[in-house]
Amino acid sequence: MTPIKVRIEKAENLDRALRQFKRLCNDAGIFRELKRNAAYEKPSERRRREDQQRDKNIRAYQRMGRRKPRSFRPKF
Repeated sequence: MTPIKVRIEKAENLDRALRQFKRLCNDAGIFRELKRNAAYEKPSERRRREDQQRDKNIRAYQRMGRRKPRSFRPKF
């Protein structure tokens, strides 16, 4: 993971730089990763969550009239 850097000019507002930093962290998925690692997740729960997300993505692609996504893994 690359470090997130925000350059602050002399005349730039610190609040604006903080908002930019938060936006970059959100785009990089850092907040999502922190929430996910806040508590232990059993492997079975992780698989269930990933399967549900995969099914959700497949349904979204089908609604848009596209083929299934490349990372499609059939459930057995």
